[in-house]
Amino acid sequence: MLSVMENGDEVIGSSNLVVVSDEKKYQVCRLKDCCERVVINVSGLKFETQVRTLSRFPDTLLGDPRKRMRFFDPLRNEYFFDRNRPCFDSILYFYQSGGRLRRPTNVPLDVFMEELMFYQLGDDVIRKFREDEGFLKEEERLLPECEFLKQVWLLFEHPDSSSAARIVAIISVMVILISIVIFCLETLPEFRDERDLSLPVQPYHRSNITQTFKEKNPFHDPFFIVETICICWFSFELTVRFIASPSKAAFFKDIMNMIDFVAIIPYFVALGTELARNKGVGQPAMSLAILRVIRLVRVFRIFKLSRHSKGLQILGQTLKASMRELGLLIFFLFIGVILFSSSVYFAEADHEETKFTSIPEAFWWAVVTMTTVGYGDMSPETVGGKLVGSLCAIAGVLTISLPVPVIVSNFSYFYHRETECSDTGQYDHIGSCPNGPPLTPKNKVKNKSPILDKLNLCSNSKAEYLDGLGPVDNKHMNSGQSHIITEV
Repeated sequence: MLSVMENGDEVIGSSNLVVVSDEKKYQVCRLKDCCERVVINVSGLKFETQVRTLSRFPDTLLGDPRKRMRFFDPLRNEYFFDRNRPCFDSILYFYQSGGRLRRPTNVPLDVFMEELMFYQLGDDVIRKFREDEGFLKEEERLLPECEFLKQVWLLFEHPDSSSAARIVAIISVMVILISIVIFCLETLPEFRDERDLSLPVQPYHRSNITQTFKEKNPFHDPFFIVETICICWFSFELTVRFIASPSKAAFFKDIMNMIDFVAIIPYFVALGTELARNKGVGQPAMSLAILRVIRLVRVFRIFKLSRHSKGLQILGQTLKASMRELGLLIFFLFIGVILFSSSVYFAEADHEETKFTSIPEAFWWAVVTMTTVGYGDMSPETVGGKLVGSLCAIAGVLTISLPVPVIVSNFSYFYHRETECSDTGQYDHIGSCPNGPPLTPKNKVKNKSPILDKLNLCSNSKAEYLDGLGPVDNKHMNSGQSHIITEV
């Protein structure tokens, strides 16, 4: 056991006191693998730990003596970092625990990420931390080898790459919105096609006069012309991105590209159906049924906006992270619907004018009541049925209120994470002393810092290591030179 005498010399043992000189005491520490200590000052808050604790991760800033040498203050015999103080508790615990990293609750995510990169904890540690925080794995951006295709790919795929790419993105959003507006307007009674109302078109008899609705030529329809222009843009955009894509297999695996492909299919199917019907090929009833289904598929074109909308991306991430809670919500509703529809059926069984003729007929009433919608098209009449309805409404409120806060919390997390990280790169953190040595000093005397020259420090290449890693014997040191060792 080490103890310290009044004159500052260390002694070993308690009964037989053996004085250890300054030249030998650090050798004893190294031979015992104990614990030369080091002081780390983080913006005025001092931390003290052992060198061997930092040496557990030799590739990091604190674990590599050469890297942390830049921040050593020989006057105070400590390392000084002008960094965030609350973050360093977790950084130091990372070394103490052997790699366990936990972000303090009072530290924003972007600030903590900057500290992780400053202390150079490594890509693997940062990647694992991002996964624990809910970040999606960032896939490396593949770019075409051809310079022309590379510029085209950046122009159509990455709106943040240039001003021209932003203009292309704005045009795409405008075309998508126009297509959606056309899809909605063509269902108005003034613009509706009579072929959607009757199959086939029936003559109209009045006062011995037979009138037949005149079928509109779809190729002269203004809505069809605007839709054709939109589809031309969608097809051009998809084709160009496919040609310029660096990986054709990855292009087809991307869900956004699948949405773009599905968005243009209905037009060509509807066009083929119209051409076949004009030529008298195929059954009209079957053609109109296909057209109605195809027109319904066009509504999914709105999901193309998710490529350019951060809000829709956040919503998608929230739903993906809340699949378990959504599953619980559906499961709870399923149990409640079965339970209360059965109860209200038997409670209303003796009522003559009841609308609950069977348990499946009561499913709709149970769903509407549990979700607190209450259309009023079905309602219990007996006292027992009203009691069941009251319990169903209360149970529905409790069922929905349990998982919903978790989903809201996930949305809030992804939203704030997006806003917190949006200003990354706009601010420059204060650096270390400009007169200090480089981050990784070379073993050459001419590369020493001017401050070290003024202090007449050891110029031996091995002595440039700190924390007692240099030689301590006098024979390795020249006269008139001193050796820096962090001593606490």
